[in-house]
Amino acid sequence: MNASTYRASIEGPERPMVRFSGVTKRYGELTVLDGLDLDVSAGEMVTIIGPSGSGKTTVLRVLMTLENIDDGIIYVDGQPLTHMQKAGTLVPADARHLREMRAQIGMCFQHFNLFPHMTALGNCMEGPVYSLGMSKTEARERAVELLDMVGLADKRDHYPSQLSGGQQQRVAIARALAMRPKIMLFDEVTSALDPEVIGEVTNVIRKLVEEYKLTMLMVTHQMGFAKDISDRVCFFYGGKIEEQAPPEELFADPQRARTQQFLSAVKAAI
Repeated sequence: MNASTYRASIEGPERPMVRFSGVTKRYGELTVLDGLDLDVSAGEMVTIIGPSGSGKTTVLRVLMTLENIDDGIIYVDGQPLTHMQKAGTLVPADARHLREMRAQIGMCFQHFNLFPHMTALGNCMEGPVYSLGMSKTEARERAVELLDMVGLADKRDHYPSQLSGGQQQRVAIARALAMRPKIMLFDEVTSALDPEVIGEVTNVIRKLVEEYKLTMLMVTHQMGFAKDISDRVCFFYGGKIEEQAPPEELFADPQRARTQQFLSAVKAAI
């Protein structure tokens, strides 16, 4: 892609915060994302659903640059994430470019990934101090504020082993927010939790949707949560978007046979 084609693809008043343009990801002979086109507007909450192996989590992993893509381009806030401009042409991004772009994205994983030797406060301070160069005083103030926001002000000196699963996941959300990302990614953040604590995490995410201007992408098997919280739901099948619509439309009246089959199977399993 040359520079003029690149400019044409991102200009305009409706420029998305996230754009997947013809993105393909393969593992050997297996194609996990197949020429994916997906735009996510600033401040939009998009939930991705679909059967296992449909490419849902891969969308988040390539956006977080945890995986390379084989074809296409991903843009973040109008700038290429996976590529960079060099001599008027887009070329694959180097490590520095990826690091700078990745700073705009926060991700919460299914299994928390907290530093076990640090308190909740320390987990939330680490990134701002060592990645953003923030003073420890400012990082501490931000961490305290965020832990209070997720309802854990009284747990800030606790280590992960002293916290429940729901509390650990809320610390993980606060830690991601401490980096002040423009985009938040949630990968099955409730699937490793006991049913009685799922509400702790879903309430925090609801609060983010209501109070913050973050762009969010979420992968979940919790259909009720997706219906309640999303601006748009995308049903993935075979590495592509099979169907997408506002949740009240997609869940009430799915148009595609594969979407209908998937939602019927999910309802039968509940």
